[in-house]
Amino acid sequence: MIELPEAIVIAQEINDALSGKRITRVVASQNPHKFAWFYKDPQDYHDLLFNKTIRKTFNQSGFIRIELDDDIIMLFSEGIRIRYFMEGARLPEKHQLLVEFGDHTYLVCTVQMYGALLAMHDGDWDNDYYSAARKKPSPLTDNFDQKYFNRLINESNEKLTLKGFLATEQRIPGLGNGVLQDILFNARLHPRKKINSLTEGEKIRLLHSLKSTLLNMIMEGGRDTELDIFGYTGGYQTILSKNTVDNPCPICGSLIQKQAYMGGSIYFCPTCQKM
Repeated sequence: MIELPEAIVIAQEINDALSGKRITRVVASQNPHKFAWFYKDPQDYHDLLFNKTIRKTFNQSGFIRIELDDDIIMLFSEGIRIRYFMEGARLPEKHQLLVEFGDHTYLVCTVQMYGALLAMHDGDWDNDYYSAARKKPSPLTDNFDQKYFNRLINESNEKLTLKGFLATEQRIPGLGNGVLQDILFNARLHPRKKINSLTEGEKIRLLHSLKSTLLNMIMEGGRDTELDIFGYTGGYQTILSKNTVDNPCPICGSLIQKQAYMGGSIYFCPTCQKM
């Protein structure tokens, strides 16, 4: 799933590879997916995007925003796998969006679990998640400081666990269940720990881990559990993920554990991240 580090990396890759390319063909919803969300009728995407040129691509938290001519945008959310193919490459047989360019290169998008593939005029889509992604400060900025972080904690339900606090209700747009695992490991905090039990020192440690872990993920080109637009995994080696279950903890040697929790999975070291 695309989270903040991958959104930054992929947006830059698209900006570098696709800027200036002209769209000649669009195929939307060729293989319908129950949890693929489009803006209005996807069959209108070809007429909307035909002959438009890609101008600029950037991320807004976990969203990837592609700007084209005539104030038209494409917007992709976290559950979309985005691939770029050169002329003559074998394309996926199944996809939810295919965009062909004048030089016979392609951008092909598929839905992993759920996700939005939107094409529209800028400002047409009114959505709370996207509004939060645009308006809330990124954890990578100076505005996301200890005072702001503590206010997020204080305004949240005191019964929330750290996973619930970090990964739900878009408190921190772009941050999800994937990146929070290493954030909590580096802070030596268990994902089931209640936020109302955090000491002031733990709050400081958690914010520092949040910023430094995300920055490391970005600098290494995203996590090794995710793919970039060329099909390569990211260079950041996850400490806690599906790749490391039952491996020894790099700090203490205890075996990394996996548990089902809050509709997903959590990974932790039972020694370094005691409840």
